[in-house]
Amino acid sequence: MTDWLQILLRSFSLVIILFFVTKWMGKKRIRQLSIFDYITGFVLGSLVAIISIDTSINYFYGIMAIFIWFILPFIFDFLSLKSKLVRNFIDGKSTVIIKEGKIMEDNMKKERFTTEDLLYHLRSQKIFEVGDVEFALLEPTGELTVLPKTDQTPVTAKDLNIKIPAKREPQTVIMDGNMMLEPLATLSLNPKWLNNELEKINVTIENVFLGQVNSDGQLTVDLYDDKLSVPTPMEKPLLLATLKKIEADLQLFALATNNEQSKQLYEKNALKLEQLIKNISPYLKY
Repeated sequence: MTDWLQILLRSFSLVIILFFVTKWMGKKRIRQLSIFDYITGFVLGSLVAIISIDTSINYFYGIMAIFIWFILPFIFDFLSLKSKLVRNFIDGKSTVIIKEGKIMEDNMKKERFTTEDLLYHLRSQKIFEVGDVEFALLEPTGELTVLPKTDQTPVTAKDLNIKIPAKREPQTVIMDGNMMLEPLATLSLNPKWLNNELEKINVTIENVFLGQVNSDGQLTVDLYDDKLSVPTPMEKPLLLATLKKIEADLQLFALATNNEQSKQLYEKNALKLEQLIKNISPYLKY
């Protein structure tokens, strides 16, 4: 077999092997690399390159070396799951960089973490003043985990005692102009419903690049033609406006009538409707 054909076959097979080895190692290694993970990835990449080019190396010996470098991290990962001591030794431990608003200079020197590094990581989390940080940890992966001071924390709906409905994952029901039946079934919807929704906004499915149904059951679409605009769904705002109009009508009826019994009935129902609107408004506004 000629050398170029050997290199071609070796490279093709090794790419496939390395792909599956990486998948077996788990998603964690793709996003977070410990020191051991970094060494393993570097060696595996070097082995694959050498085995691909150097035809004098026995191919099967090279495959054996690759799988040894796969099995060892797998064993260490298993031991890490069982023992915190092993986990700390392999992955390392988090280091406190800022505590109670005070920078731990000794810990920074120990980790060779410069002031520029600290400011860069803070800026990446939209924090531009060290004084706004209550606590910060340097993770084994090199990331900085930051806890801002209480007065610098964004106000949440819970802080304001505002009730907001829970959001579910949106389902993609149209992709590249094609209807996706499985997401529709997940939402307990059918193609007829989807076609009716498209007719409401005067759009054909072939013109839709992407269509999603949100947690409220509303269809939103993005068209191939960016110059065309799609009407905003108005069902919920119209429902809210209708309920408010009915409440206002009941109050007017109560003011207009001279019958005391009717007046009390109108006022009672107006109060009930006012409470209903207050309860469902979060679901009709967001």
